Amino acid sequence: MQDRPLRLKHHVNYLHIGIAVALTLVLTLLAANLTEGEKHIESEVTSLYTVRDPQYLRSMGVLLGPTIIEGNHVEHLENGDRIFPAMLDAIRSAKKTITFETYIYWSGEIGQTFAEALQERAKAGVKVHVLLDWVGSAKIDQALIDALENAGVEVERYHKPSWTHLTRMNNRTHRKLLVIDGQVGFTGGVGIADQWTGNAQDSAHWRDSHFRIEGPAALQLQAVFMDNWMKATGRVVHSADYFPKTPDGGKMPAQMFSSSPTGGSESMHLMYLLSIASAGQSILLSNSYFVPDELAIRALTAAARRGVKVKIILPGEHIDTGIVRRASRARWGELLEAGVEIHEYQHTMFHCKIMIVDGFLVSTGSTNFDNRSFRLNDEANLNIYDNGFAEEMTRVFENDLARSRRITLEMWRARPWTEKLLEQSMSLIGQQL
Repeated sequence: MQDRPLRLKHHVNYLHIGIAVALTLVLTLLAANLTEGEKHIESEVTSLYTVRDPQYLRSMGVLLGPTIIEGNHVEHLENGDRIFPAMLDAIRSAKKTITFETYIYWSGEIGQTFAEALQERAKAGVKVHVLLDWVGSAKIDQALIDALENAGVEVERYHKPSWTHLTRMNNRTHRKLLVIDGQVGFTGGVGIADQWTGNAQDSAHWRDSHFRIEGPAALQLQAVFMDNWMKATGRVVHSADYFPKTPDGGKMPAQMFSSSPTGGSESMHLMYLLSIASAGQSILLSNSYFVPDELAIRALTAAARRGVKVKIILPGEHIDTGIVRRASRARWGELLEAGVEIHEYQHTMFHCKIMIVDGFLVSTGSTNFDNRSFRLNDEANLNIYDNGFAEEMTRVFENDLARSRRITLEMWRARPWTEKLLEQSMSLIGQQL
């Protein structure tokens, strides 16, 4: 009888040891996920030229990204009523291949419509590859995936948690890519969910932009897709069905920029910083999740102080992640003091991700203006270097600006102390936002 308390004591001790070991393992894995392996940009990026200078274009096409290719046509598609029909028409026109990578794919009416279009093409003999982020597609029903696979669609989930690869769980693919027959591509901010349907007519239907590209740069979109397809499957796909000789679709020079923490995690960050530093006239920035780091704040304030007009449109009260909005607002002080204009979109969630510099460069795609996009996610942006297209997108920006509310320095300073405290608290975790 005297041995029972002793055995119980040993049992409790072993339990404590087991809990301590498990907690240590969790903390170790968490630290591994929160610590990026590559060195970060630590000094302010300066430029000796403007975005129109040939040297800037050489830096974009040689130092940082793939070659800038001429012969493209890019079409802006605003909101789901225009975006989804264009994407579905392209899918239904596919003759040989469809490659599709997206962060959000949820079950619902538009998700079902896309699934049916992909299934029909697969049954017709088109090779269809779908790459879904494991986290972003968490709201997709398994029955929908089963239906795709039964029709012959290859479906892969990117970075599904595994005990052998837990340290990569914080690396998500946030890219939005659709390529048809290697000749027509789509990219932008849109996910496959019912929130993106409609025409931003109310708070249940989001404001967003997507872009259709036709021409040689579509092959660069294909190459970016293949990068993650190989990571997810270990298979290399490179036939002429995916990389055909592509005729010119127009006259716009363009390139598909990409970044990933597994290689070149700072390239997207550097592209933004160098473009901001090279601005001589104007920077128009639309972004759904804006939590700038110190380098980005310094770049934007330096631009404003040298006379560049800097205007930023962000989501207002209609936002799906309130933490991000609070963390963002905590960092506006220096920007507003320098003369940067900050506007909050009023009518619905604003999900655009577009930067226009000097009426010449338009950069758009999946990248948010935050640390998660710059250093943790796989991202992809299409850069277009064309006066006419930049003029068109400037008009789109001005239309969004008319539906936004400007936040002045006085308004920002006058917010209640409880909001300031909460915003500063949220800002402390900005590295993961």
